Amino acid sequence: MSLKQKAIRRTLHGIPCGVAIGYLITILMSLFWGQGHYMACVPPLVELLGSEATAVAVQAVLCGLLGGVFGGGAVIWEIEHWSIARQTGVYFLLTAATMLPVAWLLYWMEHSVAGVLQYVGIFVGLFALIWLTQYLPARRAVKKMNEKLR
Repeated sequence: MSLKQKAIRRTLHGIPCGVAIGYLITILMSLFWGQGHYMACVPPLVELLGSEATAVAVQAVLCGLLGGVFGGGAVIWEIEHWSIARQTGVYFLLTAATMLPVAWLLYWMEHSVAGVLQYVGIFVGLFALIWLTQYLPARRAVKKMNEKLR
């Protein structure tokens, strides 16, 4: 299967995953800040779009978009002639270029310079944490394979 076919397949699989993760986030948001009530989305989004139903529909579509980008973009890690630095940089730029505007549109961040900087900091921190949890075990596995080959 070509990388393009894999990207399409993973994008299509990522869309429902993104919607599901978005839904889980609303549950967590409700548990922490809902004071016993379910918060389908943040109030400023409802105000902007005029109804909770419209806000939830837009949020679901954008969460699906995020899932699709994260899923489809994962084929970047399979481009073997690219360095790990290039793979990381391209994947980071792709996901950040999608995540940050979606977070802004859905009011997942405060609409201020401080809010954007805080959100970017959180995104970078989580990206680095997840990257390290994937990279370090893979590095150990490669080291062990190289030792066996010697």
